[in-house]
Amino acid sequence: MTASAERHPPKRKLALHWQILIGMVAGLLAGWLAVQAGQRQLVTDWVEPFGTIFIRLLKMIAIPLIVASLVKGVSDLKDLSRLSSMGFRTVGLYLITTVVAVTIGLVTVNLMNPGGRVSQETREGLLATMTESESATTSDADKLKKIQAVAKSQKSAGPLQPLVDMVPDNFVRAATDNGSMLQVIFFAIFFGVGLILVEPELSAPVKSFFDGVNAVILKLIDLIMLLAPYGVFALLAALVVNSPGADILLALVQYAVCVLVGLALMVFVVYPGLVYLLTGHSIKGFFAGILPAQLLAFSTSSSAATLPVTMERVEEHLGVHQQVSSFVLPIGATVNMDGTSLYQAVAAVFIAQVLGMDLSLTQQLTIVMTATLASIGSAAVPGAGMVMLVIVLEAIGVPSAGLALVFAIDRPLDMCRTAVNVTGDASVAMAVASSVGRLGEPKVKDWDDHYPGDEENPTNSD
Repeated sequence: MTASAERHPPKRKLALHWQILIGMVAGLLAGWLAVQAGQRQLVTDWVEPFGTIFIRLLKMIAIPLIVASLVKGVSDLKDLSRLSSMGFRTVGLYLITTVVAVTIGLVTVNLMNPGGRVSQETREGLLATMTESESATTSDADKLKKIQAVAKSQKSAGPLQPLVDMVPDNFVRAATDNGSMLQVIFFAIFFGVGLILVEPELSAPVKSFFDGVNAVILKLIDLIMLLAPYGVFALLAALVVNSPGADILLALVQYAVCVLVGLALMVFVVYPGLVYLLTGHSIKGFFAGILPAQLLAFSTSSSAATLPVTMERVEEHLGVHQQVSSFVLPIGATVNMDGTSLYQAVAAVFIAQVLGMDLSLTQQLTIVMTATLASIGSAAVPGAGMVMLVIVLEAIGVPSAGLALVFAIDRPLDMCRTAVNVTGDASVAMAVASSVGRLGEPKVKDWDDHYPGDEENPTNSD
């Protein structure tokens, strides 16, 4: 290395989440300055369109992402044929915990009602701005009437109509409408199951194709997320210009509290309860064993990056056999996103509350199904949380431009929900190991309580 290079080391690129944060602050400041200077129209004409382009890019990639990642994720479970007992237990528990997470999110956000305290003036301004960005030809009243008409028709059609509507009669037509996302998800899962059941020599080329498509989609998402700081700047500047109500900030704080309450219930009630009821394991020991993985997940916001540490802690400190952990945990990093699914449910209802949209029971059940199934495709996709939120919003007819409301504090919440995801993976690994007789004595104990498997379960070293 030359002396010049030593004096001038290469500059490190600012992390994307810091760029987004800067874009958020700059957007708020630019919007406020435009209001003070009486230049609202300047922002509307020359800044807001870039936010609309960013939203459209997210919507554009939603269906290709779902199809490619779901087909890949489901077809990757080919080990179910070899480890059917362990496989069905694993997938079943992951789906159950995800449904519980989404349900907790919905109950929490409906009880706390963080978006319901926004003033009518602010609400009307936001709704006008977002519905205009969704469609220049459709009025606010027409959109609301359409939502109400759909809810009414579903109610009159009978209790099983949502189940009927989930099955497409024409996949190509369903794929052209983001509002038919559940039908697309159903087809992708069904197609993935078909790939598992056919002969390997026949499924290999098809699976290789979708693996390649999925890799391309991931790169496209990386490119779109590079535009996130500018998209956030434009969206928040437009929000401030069109609706400068301070009550939005209070609602946002209440929204964050709502998400954190839901995540805390998962970490301190649901997962310890699962571990205690299905394994008899000490709750204190469970937290002591998994804590380092939780902290790493919190700091990296990546379940995949945390996976090696999660496997080490689960095997060495919680007594899960390597045969179980090597199967259950990678699948969990791919299909199990309890924290993300809970966040999507809370965010979707919060945005609807802010906009004054009352979601019917059918629409909230749609959130449960969409967030649960979409989590299979979103888990291994970095930066795709917002894309999945767009999918949930589209499925219930809420303007997807509303995700600008939750961009501001997404990063710290992302850190928390990643820690929840890793905790869920570890608890399911213990439950599955116990059910197949592979939960033994930990090689390293982080607590002094009696371990229930010391006498009757095999050790982790056989």
